[in-house]
Amino acid sequence: MANKLTSSEVQHALSTLNNTLEEGQTWQLENNAIVKTFTFKSFIRAFGWMSQIAIWAEKLNHHPEWFNVYNRVEVKLSTHDLNGLSDLDFKLADKMEKLCD
Repeated sequence: MANKLTSSEVQHALSTLNNTLEEGQTWQLENNAIVKTFTFKSFIRAFGWMSQIAIWAEKLNHHPEWFNVYNRVEVKLSTHDLNGLSDLDFKLADKMEKLCD
């Protein structure tokens, strides 16, 4: 079972996650969740990325809330059982960053 992160732990994890990302491409904190919109070159690339992430989400037993329209995927991560954020959210976000185009 994951543990809920404190506010300072969330800020540190978010800063670490965003450290190498360009401005405008960062994860944002919204209502006990981290959110980001990924944009790809085509629908097939967006869908392929989602398929890769689905495999990792299953391995982590931690599944994203996401919404896909054409080449855009809106992602919202939180640990619903904890009503907040855990390490699982940041692990999955990191994997999403590593596998995106």
